[in-house]
Amino acid sequence: MRDRLLGRYRRGPILAALVIGNMLAAASAVALAGPAPGPISSRSTIGRVWPIAEPDALAEIEAKVATLPSDMSKAFGPRNTWTALKAAPLGVAGADRTHSVVPFYTLDFDITLPDGKTLYPKGFTFNPLTYVKLPQRLVVVHPRDLGWALRNARASDFILLSALGSQNGDAIDLSEKTGRPIYILEERVKQRLGLTVAPVIVEQSGTRLMLTEYGPKSRAAATAAKGAMR
Repeated sequence: MRDRLLGRYRRGPILAALVIGNMLAAASAVALAGPAPGPISSRSTIGRVWPIAEPDALAEIEAKVATLPSDMSKAFGPRNTWTALKAAPLGVAGADRTHSVVPFYTLDFDITLPDGKTLYPKGFTFNPLTYVKLPQRLVVVHPRDLGWALRNARASDFILLSALGSQNGDAIDLSEKTGRPIYILEERVKQRLGLTVAPVIVEQSGTRLMLTEYGPKSRAAATAAKGAMR
């Protein structure tokens, strides 16, 4: 029953990081399992066979690309106007604080069995952290604090940019400059995590998410320590 619930749950509006974490866990399990035991049997052809009649998909894509303008950016305008790159806004952390959040999820549809019997009704609420593990932390910062994030983030962490007034940050440009993937904070993720200020580091602890907010003193101390090490 749990697998049925999670199967439908993952197709809903859920926290992307939890989905990624679950996929990584599944991939790791397959890798650790290794190949199936026993010899690989020889293959035989039984019955008549025909060549594939469908055109090559890659060839079709390449042919379509060849008909497009060489510079598509003119059709979309400058990146700073793209709504897809607009991050959700957060306030500024005024002091160090740690608190926890349980990211409950409520079904907006009925989950039924093939015979029509309702397995989980619409409105059923559960905690997805009971079933999945978030394998990395989320480091959420304003563009001005990206340097702090790069110094404090682990290699496995996700760095997310939030907006601060007119400061949105170009995640694509910053990824290219830093050599590290930078993402934007989506509004639905902000709401699901209960985020209000940044910088904040989110990590799973049991069936809860721990949110650690960093005030000006902590950020200044980290910057001073970095300078003293040079």
